[in-house]
Amino acid sequence: MNYSAKQTENHIDNSIPEYTDEVARETEALYQKVSKVITRAEWPQFAPYIYEINRLKKLKDAVILAHNYMTPEIFNCVADFAGDSLQLAQEAAKTDATVIVQAGVHFMAETSKILSPDKTVLIPDMEAGCSLAASITGADVRLLREQYPNVPIVTYVNTSADVKAESDICCTSSNALAIIESFDSDEILMIPDQFLARNIAKQTTKTIHTYAGSCEVHEQFTPDSIKAFRKAWPDAVVIAHPECTPEVVDVCDFSGSTKAMSDYVHNNQPSRVVMITECSMSDNVSVQNPDVEFVRPCNMCPHMKRITLPKILDTLRNMTHEVVVDEDIAERAKMAVERMLAVTS
Repeated sequence: MNYSAKQTENHIDNSIPEYTDEVARETEALYQKVSKVITRAEWPQFAPYIYEINRLKKLKDAVILAHNYMTPEIFNCVADFAGDSLQLAQEAAKTDATVIVQAGVHFMAETSKILSPDKTVLIPDMEAGCSLAASITGADVRLLREQYPNVPIVTYVNTSADVKAESDICCTSSNALAIIESFDSDEILMIPDQFLARNIAKQTTKTIHTYAGSCEVHEQFTPDSIKAFRKAWPDAVVIAHPECTPEVVDVCDFSGSTKAMSDYVHNNQPSRVVMITECSMSDNVSVQNPDVEFVRPCNMCPHMKRITLPKILDTLRNMTHEVVVDEDIAERAKMAVERMLAVTS
């Protein structure tokens, strides 16, 4: 490749990669993979970064974890593991790579660090946060324990390490019901997503106490918006994430985690589908299901979109934005995660 500055042992190359014949040749197979969602005219903007990121991963002994809400050029072209947040952290813990680059938000990087304490965990943008994770702190959980004595606290994995550390057990959107049913207690405090908790409460006889947290992407959807999709595309199957309100879930054909939604499309192959979740997920699932037509309601997560190819490249070049978790917090948070895995294994 042609650079204005070359990387040496004592010099970090911060030049912008160029779209050369070599880059075009080496990335063509990746372009064919995403050609349905990225135009040929757009590809020269992405390909040089993809080429260089994939080259540097090998040199830095790194793997890239990409959440389902990453844009398709990240999710499909540079990720070593792609999926939901817990799945990514578990896969990273199994690898021999010494460096993890988290293409997702901060709590995901913390979970990766908790499960891989001896690895270096980097995030391309430290400001990539989460409205749901930001809605609660460890101090809030301690106050909730006082308010609900002897009530088990089940905490969504979409939370910070200090919140997990104050919890009895974690859950995901796919295993939340199994986690709740594993307790003898007739009462459960499920935090912080109020809508996930309310959706799960409809499936159990236990009393579920909720907390007023929510995802700023999923809370935007309304029953009226679902009705509008059905009116415009009456043959479409509508599937929603359970972080949506129960009123939205009630008027959809299926509700499940990001993995469950992806599996539903793969297994059922509807002719047309509307995915009621973050907009990039439709792009990514469509790559794997070329015969399915996707209607794309675009509620975008501004935090996920802080992660870009240039930032990933900068992180790999400079080994910047390392995520560190206090050892005591990490140990207690890991216990909450491991209790969950013990139930669902």
